[in-house]
Amino acid sequence: RKFEEALRKALRMVDENVNGFDPYIKSIDDEELERPTDKRMFVLAAALKAGYTIDRLYELTKIDRWFLEKMKNITSYYTILEGLDQAKLLHDVLLRAKQIGFSDKQIAKAVKSTELAVRKQRQENNIRPFVKQIDTVAAEWPATTNYLYLTYNGNSYDLQFPGEYTMVIGSGVYRIGSSVEFDWCAVGCLRELRRLGRKTIMVNYNPETVSTDYDMCDRLYFEEISFEVVMDIYDLENPEGVILS
Repeated sequence: RKFEEALRKALRMVDENVNGFDPYIKSIDDEELERPTDKRMFVLAAALKAGYTIDRLYELTKIDRWFLEKMKNITSYYTILEGLDQAKLLHDVLLRAKQIGFSDKQIAKAVKSTELAVRKQRQENNIRPFVKQIDTVAAEWPATTNYLYLTYNGNSYDLQFPGEYTMVIGSGVYRIGSSVEFDWCAVGCLRELRRLGRKTIMVNYNPETVSTDYDMCDRLYFEEISFEVVMDIYDLENPEGVILS
C-alpha cells in the first residue's frame, strides 16, 4: 500500500539473499547508474545513502523524481535506524520502519541485533501485519478474491481466520535448476488435500506458476517465502499443518 513497502518486497522476492533496498550491496559508480541493469537499484541505494541529490540522480538515471524521493525515504530511515540500538526501538519507530518495508532481518542488521530479537520486540509492541485482498479490477467494481497479501499500512483485516486449513509453502521464483516441475509438486499436494476434503492455503509469489491460479486453493498469499512472513501467516491462520515443497 506504499511504494516503499512494495519495492522492497519485490526485491526480496527476486532474491532471498537480499534484505530489500540495501545500500551496502554495491559501491557507487556513476557509469552503473547511467546503465539500466539488474544491479543498478543497489548502486542507486548506495548513492542515496552517500548523499547524492535527487536532481543529480535524475540526470544520471532518468528515473522519475517521484520514485527517487520514495527511495530516498528508505535510505534516510536506514540512517536513522543505524543511530539507534535495539532498546531505543520504540513503538512508533518500529511501526514506521515496517510501514516502509523494512524486514525484521534488515532492522536487526541496522541496530546490530538479531532477527528473532526484533521479531519478539515487534510482537510485544503489538506490531503485526494486516491481511488484505488483492483488488483484481482496480476498484472498477467491488471484487472479492482469494488473492491475499500482508501489509503494515492498514488498520483492519479483509477476512476472518477460522482455522482448520493446511498451509502449503511454494518454491517461489523460477531459477536454473528449480522451475515448473517443483511447482507441480505443490500443485499435486493441493489437489490431493482437496480430494481429502481439506481446506488449503498456498504461500507463493510467482504469477507464472500453476500453484498461484485462483482456483487451486482456498486462500492464496502472494507473499515472500521467508521465516518472518511465513511465521506471520502461520500465527494469523493457525493452520492444522504445514507442508514444505
